Amino acid sequence: MSHAMQYIASAERYQHIPYTYSGKSGLKLPLLSLGLWHNFGHVDSFDNSRGLILHGFDSGITHFDLANNYGPPPGSAEENFGKVLASELKSYRDELIISTKAGYKMWEGPYGEWGSKKYLISSLDQSLKRMKLDYVDIFYHHRPDPETPLEETMSALQQIVQQGKALYVGISNYKPDEAEKAFTILKSMNIQCLLHQPKYSMFERWVEDGLLDTLEKHGVGCIPFSPLAQGMLTNKYLKGIPANSRAAGESPFLQKDHLTNDILSKIQELNALALQRGQSLAQMAIAWLLKDKRITSVLIGASTKEQITDSLNCKNNLHFSTEELSHIETILTQRPEA
Repeated sequence: MSHAMQYIASAERYQHIPYTYSGKSGLKLPLLSLGLWHNFGHVDSFDNSRGLILHGFDSGITHFDLANNYGPPPGSAEENFGKVLASELKSYRDELIISTKAGYKMWEGPYGEWGSKKYLISSLDQSLKRMKLDYVDIFYHHRPDPETPLEETMSALQQIVQQGKALYVGISNYKPDEAEKAFTILKSMNIQCLLHQPKYSMFERWVEDGLLDTLEKHGVGCIPFSPLAQGMLTNKYLKGIPANSRAAGESPFLQKDHLTNDILSKIQELNALALQRGQSLAQMAIAWLLKDKRITSVLIGASTKEQITDSLNCKNNLHFSTEELSHIETILTQRPEA
């Protein structure tokens, strides 16, 4: 799309997917949300990044999830998103839910990571400048900080809301007991935590050991990231490890030794079931997360428009029979043959 042509969003954009309330809030999020963790940095093609954002919005995805360190280099995903926001999406700001986070290392020195008030507030100010925004819709503390009192981190979130720099706050990667404490502290400050963003997929199920119950008890929504286990729950590895994949490359997020024969055979068995359901493995993996009513939205990543469309088509079969669910459990819990 050339810059000469003005972008006009699809008139049908709200007819594609359902929107669900996040926990006990009044904020609805789309079935799937677009995460800008990979593929939106300065190392990537800006035209492709812009195309993905606009295709997502045209398809009904209103929620775009960022963090201070997304890129690479860190900060560049926010800058690129800011460019698209300033040009194509300027008149649609009030139809968008934009989130960012601080927690991981962003700059040198003692104030560039973790959970101090100094870091969180400085980081969000930087993020707002990069995106050319007055406020974000959701601001997260990205990971728990064992050294900083939780009261300080939560009071930073409260201050950010009071300053009008974020409408809602969330936490990410907090374990159940940490989350429980965070929600209680926020409530004492008259702030309701909107969302928890955990890593959750068929291959990573720690949230089922208490976290989802804690979220339900406190009326907090859940938006899982890495629902496809870094591409393992797609058709990419059905025939082993292709040369151009993350597992074959130098990706710090997925190494070859993650893809054991046991995992590869599970992928094949899950794929066979997905085909019986009339879905791709990726569509079934996303639908499987959405079967739990405590899941508000699922965060997907994408490098092509086709991947976004394919993921959204999980909506064509979100229902699982009892037999299918127990078959999936059997596949996921079976031990590798000695």
